[in-house]
Amino acid sequence: MKLPRRTFLHLTVGAAALPAVASVARAQSYPSRPVRIVVGFAPGGPNDINARLIAQWLSERLGQQFIVDNRPGASGNIAMESVVKSPPDGYTLVMVATSSAANATLYDNLTFNFLRDIAPVGGISSTCYALVVHPSVPTKTGVELLAFAKANPDKLNMASPGSGTGAHMANELFKMMTGISLVHVPYRGSGPMLTGLLGGQVQLAFDTIFSSIEHIRSGRLRALGISTAVRSEVLPDIPTVAEFLPGYEASTWFGVGAPKNTSPAIIDKLNREINAGLADPKMKARIADLGGTVLAGSPADFGKLIANDTEKWGKVIRAANIKPE
Repeated sequence: MKLPRRTFLHLTVGAAALPAVASVARAQSYPSRPVRIVVGFAPGGPNDINARLIAQWLSERLGQQFIVDNRPGASGNIAMESVVKSPPDGYTLVMVATSSAANATLYDNLTFNFLRDIAPVGGISSTCYALVVHPSVPTKTGVELLAFAKANPDKLNMASPGSGTGAHMANELFKMMTGISLVHVPYRGSGPMLTGLLGGQVQLAFDTIFSSIEHIRSGRLRALGISTAVRSEVLPDIPTVAEFLPGYEASTWFGVGAPKNTSPAIIDKLNREINAGLADPKMKARIADLGGTVLAGSPADFGKLIANDTEKWGKVIRAANIKPE
């Protein structure tokens, strides 16, 4: 039977619209069961802290549990690979951070392409690092630390939450700009790293203020510098690293990603709810008290930040010939 042209066009347009209608319908009913947020590091670190903050908010807003699933190992790559292989249905999300961007260059045998295989959902926060030392280190200032390290090459162990993490990149940039020789000791996350640092097994580290601030306030760790260009509002008496090492600057960020091909409607719904959380006064105050700044914006905004940092830290990794350990 030959259909009239107008009827044929209506049917064609209607068929083309069906996928979009189905996508919107899925987003409206999402989530209908618990959602996992996979974290590639041990509990207690900044990735974990940010994940738990946003998981609690999303659970309360969307009426389903958002469960934090810690899968430490290989600087977050084990967790990232598991999410890349997950169904793109919105029920498996992943915490992404500066380390995710650095790993794209640091590791040349990954089974996934971070920029291609993970869809940005939205940022949560950004923060700076504190250069912290164990109280047994005989230095009270950054200048004294540099003098001691130059006089005692390879005597100090500089810890990181893992090869390729943002803190490791901050370490390497510090070493590259000063010319000092420090022994890198990677851990499986910020929590285990701090345990080693507090116990004196390692002597210094760059760590996010998120996870180290209470140890700095209590005096269990001594902060010698803040990694950003300006001093931290929550630790105003601590100088910036740039005050004794001009030109130094490093910061980090945290956010949420999803497997590629996840419905744009679901991503937009999650992005709206995350941004609503970041606008909430209690959430903003909590992040500020931890030394962070909310990182609200669209998925496209977050994607641009990820791409820019992938390029930035890729240059540092290649220049310093950094290899995973």
